[in-house]
Amino acid sequence: MARAKYQPTERELRVLDHVENPKYDRQILNGLDPFINGTAPDDTLGFYTDAELAGLVQIRGTERDVEARMPVKVTRHYFEMARNSAALQKLVKASPEETLNLEGAEDPGFQMDYSPVEGLLHKYEMGLMYVISTCSAHCRFCYREELIGRKEIKRQDGTVDKKGLAQIVEVTDYVRAHNAAVAANGGTHPDSGREKLREILLSGGDPMVLPNNKIAGWLTALAEAGVESIRLGTKELAFHPDRFDEAFLSMLDLFHKTYPDVGFRLMTHFNHPDEFLARDDSGAYMEDGDSFYEWNASARRAVDAVVSRGWISVENQSPIIKGVNDNAEALRIMQRTLKRVGIENHYFFCGRDIIAHKAFNVPIETAWQTLNDSQKGLSGVEAHARLSITHYKGKTEVAAVTDEPIPGLTGSENGVVIFKILRNAADAPDRGKVCIVGRNPEAIWFDGYEDRVLFDEAGLFDYARVKSLRTEEPTAVPA
Repeated sequence: MARAKYQPTERELRVLDHVENPKYDRQILNGLDPFINGTAPDDTLGFYTDAELAGLVQIRGTERDVEARMPVKVTRHYFEMARNSAALQKLVKASPEETLNLEGAEDPGFQMDYSPVEGLLHKYEMGLMYVISTCSAHCRFCYREELIGRKEIKRQDGTVDKKGLAQIVEVTDYVRAHNAAVAANGGTHPDSGREKLREILLSGGDPMVLPNNKIAGWLTALAEAGVESIRLGTKELAFHPDRFDEAFLSMLDLFHKTYPDVGFRLMTHFNHPDEFLARDDSGAYMEDGDSFYEWNASARRAVDAVVSRGWISVENQSPIIKGVNDNAEALRIMQRTLKRVGIENHYFFCGRDIIAHKAFNVPIETAWQTLNDSQKGLSGVEAHARLSITHYKGKTEVAAVTDEPIPGLTGSENGVVIFKILRNAADAPDRGKVCIVGRNPEAIWFDGYEDRVLFDEAGLFDYARVKSLRTEEPTAVPA
């Protein structure tokens, strides 16, 4: 059955009819084969050593095949930065260590339990859309490895299929139907208790891989459907900052002129200062005449172009990953430098329980200590980022780790970890509730604390999945 075709309004066409779609030459190195068979550009062939390639070839075709877990991909821009950065190499270079342990969830956070239409997640007060299933380059620790790898996952109704991508007609019909039901019910949805769906995140994959007209099509259609604020999540400022060219920025300007009341947030994904700072031959960060760190020229031009448009909010978020950025000094430099150029520090994350997460995740208590140490010496506005770990109930802050016992509390002899639910599904009945567990320095996920729960008003360790596959069925919008 053919999908219904979306028909833009006259207002949308004022934007769409003037969008330019340049081709972007990212000079992508795709897969391991170019390195194995020697067809990659000569100056890139040493990116993998002979021993590294031999180890990767040995496990090809087995259940430990790293490319079956996550496709290998890197842009020329990122390669140039990574060739002299151990942290960035860890981020994009495949390693047999990735698949030594394949434990993990095929649908982390049971996200598909909250998918009212294909490609849209509506777990919190906002919606998240999968609009594409690839990026310019691939992080080996990717939280969406099941989407990027196009893997089949088992859904709650027992069916097995790949995650689908969002379609404009289905998503906008759902937004209108949900918001009409909310309005008719006095401000909350009669089934879920949610308020108006007023914010949407374009995600994937990386939406910046889409051509400008596709991005503009989503922005205008969501605005017409009544969405008040749109986020776009991207790592393209690190992978290929030249994507933020005049054609893209002019499209954003025209969208803002046409829909001036619709907010736009760019959610960036810098993991390490090596992704945007210039370094000398010794590996030290270079400084300008005013003793500020110098930026990679392409990244700085792109950041300045976005930030200078005051109507765009720019915020960075990053997981703390073993061997990439589990370093207090690197995180301190990143937070301070990003804030100085106008990028807010939004979240840091403990690694998600994806397949093979044990190769990447830093212990929860180590991540908390690393972030805490990194924020010593930062000003209050530089240190806004919190540490979050995504539980099935919702985003949960690692609020505190203590060294001292709590008097009278059995099990706290070695200190405690305090979790606090920041975002909770549906009408958020548990938002703000806390859970206290006895410390376990080796724990990389909640299950590392199952035998030492001391207080759990949040219900993090007494959790049941939602009972229905679809939390809300879209209904017809009144004419």
